[in-house]
Amino acid sequence: MSKSKKILLVDDSPLILKIIGQALEKDGFDCLKAANVQDAMEHLKNEIPDLILSDYQMPDIDGFAFRQSLMGIPEYRNIPFMFLTSIADHDRMLEGMNMEVIDYIIKDTPIAFVISKINNFLNSIRERHERTIKELSTAAMALNLYSIPQDAPSVDGFDIHFWHRSYQNYPGGDFIDLITIDDKYTFIILGDVMGKKWGAWFFSFGYLSYIRAAVRLCVSEGDLSTKSIMQKINQVIYHDPVVSGLLSTLSLIMINAETEAISYTGAGDLPLFFYDHAKSTLNKISSAGLLLGVSKDGGFDEHIFTMLPGDQLLMITDGMIDKETTRGKKTDLKGFESELLSHLGKPDSFTDMKENGFLNKKAKEQIDDCSLIFIQKNS
Repeated sequence: MSKSKKILLVDDSPLILKIIGQALEKDGFDCLKAANVQDAMEHLKNEIPDLILSDYQMPDIDGFAFRQSLMGIPEYRNIPFMFLTSIADHDRMLEGMNMEVIDYIIKDTPIAFVISKINNFLNSIRERHERTIKELSTAAMALNLYSIPQDAPSVDGFDIHFWHRSYQNYPGGDFIDLITIDDKYTFIILGDVMGKKWGAWFFSFGYLSYIRAAVRLCVSEGDLSTKSIMQKINQVIYHDPVVSGLLSTLSLIMINAETEAISYTGAGDLPLFFYDHAKSTLNKISSAGLLLGVSKDGGFDEHIFTMLPGDQLLMITDGMIDKETTRGKKTDLKGFESELLSHLGKPDSFTDMKENGFLNKKAKEQIDDCSLIFIQKNS
């Protein structure tokens, strides 16, 4: 089932809010109603609509001032915007079009026509989105550009699996890499470039390039500390003007197949989930590091531990724990942990998560890219 489209309807008339709001909801839209610009801004703090339909003759702050303020806020300026008006003033309409307004709708326009116009616009956006996705995917494949690997490596003594779903099929900011240096060392990388859609996806390749280079350089020099590798990655990003203004998380794990030791360092990431098979307990391993590039010294630490047969380790990005509620975005790490526990401790836990609906449920709830890496120690 496709997700319903959100319309933010802004009008100081309770009657207009009721009539148009009910018509939108009857047609399957999720209508957020605001009686003034202040209320509208409160809605925008919690969720981004697919379109804003706003009156321009309102007391205190009118629709033009509202649109002008949105133009100055990067996360709001690209939300499609239509004016709802009771008069046809061509000079004012032209002024609005200069603020990248899509269209004007006169209030006495039949409701069915208003709904049809909104549907046609949003459908054209969807079709353009699907066409762009297809073209982008074709180009990425031709250039052999992947921010998610095709397969997991085979590592002696360990089972490694990963799962990824991009939000609304857009290439996003999550990236995964699994680097096998030789029969001894395997590096597992999970990161999330913060941003929306194309920008985050584009810069994920830059981050991956730095990470791959740092891993191979450090190993060639005999430096096998994940903390040291993370520091080198952070220093390069901190001094690079192209990516230094961005924010990214990173979880970095090294598996030593010979000693079976695992080293972990994180940068602004979520905790690892460690399932102790012998005790049937789920614990969290948290890192102290800051987001990549925020500070010259990221304050990174290193956790070194071993896994016994049956033990399981999971890495996730925040899309796995974020969901949309009637009150807006909710981050629920504790709830995720509780759900997760019912699937762990089995010989086929990863298969169970996929086939018993746990991962499908996360995909349906998602409001961001979702990524999970699963590691299990074999006997």
